[in-house]
Amino acid sequence: MKTKLKLLTLCILVLFSCNSSKNMLPNDTDSPMTENPTDNTAQLTYLALGDSYTIGEGVSDTGRYPSQLVTALNAETGKSWASPKVIAQTGWTVDELDRGINRADIERNIYDLVTLSIGVNNQYRGLPISKFETEFENMLLRAISFAAVNTTHVVVLSIPDWGVTPFATQSGRDIGKVAEEIDAYNRLKAKICEKHQVAYIDITAQYRSLGSQPDMLAADGLHPSAEMYSLWTEKLFEHLKTMDF
Repeated sequence: MKTKLKLLTLCILVLFSCNSSKNMLPNDTDSPMTENPTDNTAQLTYLALGDSYTIGEGVSDTGRYPSQLVTALNAETGKSWASPKVIAQTGWTVDELDRGINRADIERNIYDLVTLSIGVNNQYRGLPISKFETEFENMLLRAISFAAVNTTHVVVLSIPDWGVTPFATQSGRDIGKVAEEIDAYNRLKAKICEKHQVAYIDITAQYRSLGSQPDMLAADGLHPSAEMYSLWTEKLFEHLKTMDF
């Protein structure tokens, strides 16, 4: 009798396990690239690394550029993209992003696309640019590793000039000095990207011409609005739309 009861219990557990597996949904934001290269139904994956400009401080999740970019790719390319995995936080410097990646525990994951937008908080805090040079190159190499060392699937965004915003004016900061420092940071980023054959997209010039307009700003008068992010999305999409993913 005990033997029959044990067998019945085992059958029930096996049946429950099978049904549960069928009903489980994948976590799109954490999904690595499919392990089966012949599975054409798998969604493409995107890792967005950065700071407040990536997390979209002051806008909805759908308004930030990683989400807008996936929406555009799904609508226009005929490919299916999962929701972006975003590792970013307002105020992060390069080393803080590095620690954030460690906490996210994604070292074994590979992504079809990786974007990197970082550096403004290094400049804002007045940290040595020589320190940034080393840290940014290491971070770029880490981003490349998440793209399976395919440098064509990594894109770096330049640092926008927050000095044009109402927040900067009210803060009493030397706006000319802010612009000079951001230019220096961006030249360094562009040089390192060229060294590693990674695409570098300049959003700074456009931001300087439009970034002070009310409709281009979030409510805090510092961070971009969804409308501004849509302009960044256009630049990213134009670069990516012809790529073979």
